[in-house]
Parts: sequence; structure tokens; C-alpha cells
Amino acid sequence: MTPTPLPAGRPDTADGLDSPAAWRRLVVAVLLTTIGGVGMWSVVVVLPAVQAEFGLARAEASLPYTLTMIGFALGGVLMGRLADRFGIVAPLAVGAVCLAAGYGATALAGGLWSFTLAHGLLIGALGSAAAFGPLMADISLWFERRRGIAVSLCASGNYVAGTLWPPVVQYAIEAYGWRATQGALGLFCLVTMLPLALLMRRRPPRTAGAGTAEGPRGVTAVGLSPGALQGLLALSGLACCVAMAMPQVHIVAYCGDLGYGVARGAEMLSLMLGFGIVSRVASGFLADRIGGVATLLLGAVLQGVALALYLVFDGLTSLYVISALFGLFQGGIVPAYAIIVRELFPPGEAGARVGIVIMATLFGMALGGWLSGVIFDLTGTYAAAFAHGLLWNLVTVAIALWLTQRQAARGRLAAA
Repeated sequence: MTPTPLPAGRPDTADGLDSPAAWRRLVVAVLLTTIGGVGMWSVVVVLPAVQAEFGLARAEASLPYTLTMIGFALGGVLMGRLADRFGIVAPLAVGAVCLAAGYGATALAGGLWSFTLAHGLLIGALGSAAAFGPLMADISLWFERRRGIAVSLCASGNYVAGTLWPPVVQYAIEAYGWRATQGALGLFCLVTMLPLALLMRRRPPRTAGAGTAEGPRGVTAVGLSPGALQGLLALSGLACCVAMAMPQVHIVAYCGDLGYGVARGAEMLSLMLGFGIVSRVASGFLADRIGGVATLLLGAVLQGVALALYLVFDGLTSLYVISALFGLFQGGIVPAYAIIVRELFPPGEAGARVGIVIMATLFGMALGGWLSGVIFDLTGTYAAAFAHGLLWNLVTVAIALWLTQRQAARGRLAAA
């Protein structure tokens, strides 16, 4: 007897949700995130050489990084909308071409402003931005039962890029000079990302719908309008990353002030990012069991605990332990937002809405790093800065707790 074919898009079909094809797509997405993430990390490594050649002050030399991060934040929304309308291949192709053009332009730059504009516009906004938020949104459309771990693994590519690219770029600069290194990075992105992007041509399964029951027209599954829910998620993302920025941006300087030396602080930062990868993977498994909102709540609460520990302990061994804990607690927060968007919004809006939340988190990192420095200058101590981060973290906890309660209440109502 000929078996009855399964409906297209079912989780147990060869190319549907949670299928082998979906897992193969995830592998390609992680590769793309790792390669495309070079734009966020290479600029930090190349700046000393650029500063020396152009005769810049330290503040001037920091402008390319600042503009790159602003471009990355804004470009995520643009690339997300492009993915929603034309599929993920379009922004990935644009990103690969713009990374090549941007690195080529910086290699030929004759001064600070041409270097900065190429980094901010081509590498940040139109290049690396295509290989983060839009890819997380795309992967979320291919998974249902394992959506949390899939999105978290995709997001981990960015941390892998932060681990992999800086030593590679530094070695290349020492061996061949910064201009040749910039040109080689652009060529590498072009010849690797375009073929990988073509492997992502297949459109999401037809059953890739919202993860929760929809409410009345114009109302999300938690009883809020789409605009109100988007605003709450953006505020939550901003607040959690203002808090997150305090240790990540200032741990090196903090160790220097305590007399332990900046090398110790750099080791703590590396430890923090390494455990952040573990956190992202673990939070994905957790989100598959308790949902995105509950995962966000747990991550925010634990991040607050780690920040409080920084206020209590400042011994060298204690700081190593707390930095590891901070990385373990905070790494899963940002991917949780992508999971929440897929649970509470239509799939056709995933790219743009994930991009908006990611933009808010990046602005939070920038704002938090700056505010912590301002508070230190005013008080002469990082204690007030840690306390300031705790207050912002409470905003995220409150929003996540409220959304969790609304989800539970509407779930009970639907069951009744």
C-alpha cells in the first residue's frame, strides 16, 4: 500500500518545521552570523593602527566604532524589513556586497571621516546588520518545538565572531598591515557569504504561524495592541542592556582602579563572553520548555543578582567568579526577545520587529557604557554605577513579570 503523504510543512516532514532541512539551515545561519559579525569586532582591533597613521586623538579614533554600532542598530530594522518582504537572501546578498565595499573603501581611506563613514554605513548598517537580527528572525520561522535552542544557537554566532576574529585580525595587521587586512576581510566576506546566502533560498514552511493563540483583531496574545507590545519590548531591551553594559564596558578599568591591573580585567571580560556563549545555548533549551517571556524574566532576575554581587565583593578571585556568573546569566537575554517576537507577533513581521528590539538593546549598551562613565566621574567610584545598573535592570524584571502574568491569565481564560 502506498503511504499517505504528510501535509506540507508538518514538523515531521523532510523540509518542514524542526526538520533536518531546518537544522541544516541553522548550521548555515551560524556560519553567516560568525562571518558577518566581523564588522563589529575588527574595528576595535584596527583602531590603534589607524590612529597612529592618521595622527588622531583617542576620542577621534573611537568614532568609527561608535558609528559602526549606531549603524548596526539602525540597519537591523532596515534589513529586517527587507527580509520580511523578499526573504532572507536579499539582505544577506546586500550585506555581503556592502561588507566587501566597506572594507575596500576603508583600505583606501585617506583620512578619519572617509574611514568612519565607510565603517558606519557600509560595514555596520548595511553589512553586519544583515547577519544578526534578520537571521535570528528567519531561523525562528523554521522551528516550533526547538525554536528556543535554534534562535539561541544562531545568536551565539555573534559571540563566536567576537572570540575568533580579533586575534585573526591582529595577526594579519602585524604581518601585512592594516590596509591589506581590511581589503582581505572584505574579499573573504564576499566569497563566503554569497554562496552561503544562496543555500538559504527556500522559503519558510507554510505552517510557520504564530506560536500562541491570537486575540481579537488588532490585539496580541497578551491583550495589548501590537504597537504597545513592541514599545514595551523595546523599553525592556534598552533597560536590560544599560544594566548589562556596566560590567562589559568597565570591568577592565574597574580592575585597574582596584590595583589588579588591566590584564586581569581583560581576562575577566574574556571569561564573561565565553560563559555568555554557554548561556545562550542553555537559555535556548530553557525557552523551549517555559517560553520566551519566562526565559527573559529569569535571565533579568539572575543578571540583577550578579550586579548586586559586584556591589558586595571586590576581591580578585571573587571578581573572576562573579564575571563568569554574569556571563552565564546575561547571555540568553537578547535571544529571548527574538523568541518572544515569534510567540506574540505574526511571522510575516518577525524581521522588522526583531530588528527594532535589537536596535533598542544596542542603544542600551551604548547608553549604559556612557552613563556608567559619567557616574564614575561624578562619584569617583563604580559602586554607584553598579547600583544604577540594578535600577535599570528592575525595569526589565517588572516588564517581563507583568507579561508573564498576562500570559498566564489569558491562558487560564482561554482554557476556561
